[in-house]
Amino acid sequence: MNFAQAEFAIFLFVVVAGTWLFRTPRPRHLWLLSASYYFYAHWDWRFCGLLMLSTAVDYRLALCIESSNNQRYRRGWLLCSIVSNLSVLGFFKYANFFRDTFADFLFRTGFVDEPSLGPAWQIILPVGVSFFTFQTLSYTVDVYRGKLAACRSVTKFALYVAFFPQLVAGPIVRAAQFLPQLEQVPTWNGRRFYAGLQQVLRGLVKKILVADWLADTVDVVFAGPDLYTPGTVILAVIAFAAQIYYDFSGYTDIAIGVAKILGYRFPVNFRHPYCATSIRDFWRRWHITLSRWLRDYVFVPLGGSRCGGWTTRRNLMTTMGLGGLWHGAAMPFVVWGCWHGMALVAFHMMKSVPAVVADGKTSQPRRSRLRSFLGWLATMMVVLIGWVLFRAPDMETAGLIFSTILGLGAIGTVGDSSLPAIAWYPPVTIGLLMVALAEHIVWASGGRRWMRLPADRWFSPVVTTVLIWLLLIASPAGYRPFVYFQF
Repeated sequence: MNFAQAEFAIFLFVVVAGTWLFRTPRPRHLWLLSASYYFYAHWDWRFCGLLMLSTAVDYRLALCIESSNNQRYRRGWLLCSIVSNLSVLGFFKYANFFRDTFADFLFRTGFVDEPSLGPAWQIILPVGVSFFTFQTLSYTVDVYRGKLAACRSVTKFALYVAFFPQLVAGPIVRAAQFLPQLEQVPTWNGRRFYAGLQQVLRGLVKKILVADWLADTVDVVFAGPDLYTPGTVILAVIAFAAQIYYDFSGYTDIAIGVAKILGYRFPVNFRHPYCATSIRDFWRRWHITLSRWLRDYVFVPLGGSRCGGWTTRRNLMTTMGLGGLWHGAAMPFVVWGCWHGMALVAFHMMKSVPAVVADGKTSQPRRSRLRSFLGWLATMMVVLIGWVLFRAPDMETAGLIFSTILGLGAIGTVGDSSLPAIAWYPPVTIGLLMVALAEHIVWASGGRRWMRLPADRWFSPVVTTVLIWLLLIASPAGYRPFVYFQF
């Protein structure tokens, strides 16, 4: 069941109506839990058992950690939680990747004659497994650290893990952010309900009217970059940068909006990342819940920046490499993570260099604006190069894209009538990118104030009507899943 399908609208209407009929916590929680499992079963009912098992294991282990006064036992229970969660993630998501990597190692070292151990294992990846394992793992770690009391209610904890708005693709909600909200029934608030509907609408517009249309150009160019001119390939790379942002932030907007409609709060996951003026600033704006998760549960335990120097740089590389691997069991994702790790290391090294004393010939505001612009330009170059690695199906394709952009390969031509019209009509893609850029800048500069109740802004219902009309008449044909469903 996709957020952008009419079927989900019917499901949501029934869930919202039922939710606000229940005025006591337990029936409300049971209703939402049943709806969440129905939502997950709609993808593949067989994995509901896996979701239940993950919930039960971490629920019980957290109680064991809290009740024990023996530090050795507490560490043992925590280790069980870490192993169980990473085992689930490792088997379903990385079994074939580790198997093929090991086979290639044996081949290169001469232990075997072929770089393969036979046909790949037919393992179905459960939807959202990367997200709910991270949520339950952070819960047991927080209980172990004493930052959170273990949840005594199975229903509440199961709802925290399976709550349908964020179950499939985040944001990664921590127990300390959500479990306290289940202690009482939210009160009805018309302004909050309307704001939630507006955020859902904005997410649908991002996904359907921007990301899905850009996807046509991205898909065909990345499938055969050697067929296109360097300008077209560069256009496709920029188009993917816009597509993945509007696709993923659109999903996040819908998830946060649905939670708001139901009376709950989710953390912000994006803060206009393409306005970032440094790579560190970018990761404080992009997929914020994952960035903070990696910081708190990987980077800090490794030592963080406490030791300084090369230790900090090693920790940055390790954290970003694991972050890349989290996104997918393929070498381009690992290289993408390491690329961002190197960029963060370079930024850390530059920050440690003493600033040069100004000569006083240029005014401070002008120097500041120039520095911000150059920082933004360098950041966007790093990010765009990274998106090539992220989107390319393999390293060979990524290399082909880079060589085409640099003019080192054969120059292709565009105009094959068998390609989708948008792929050989760059002005359409450029127009969409201009719309996306305008939205990004306007919203970053305070445009969110425009989408309020009619009593606050007379044009809010007008804008809403226009957006709904555009969704009805301008939606692209076919079904396109959200990009982050594969993770």
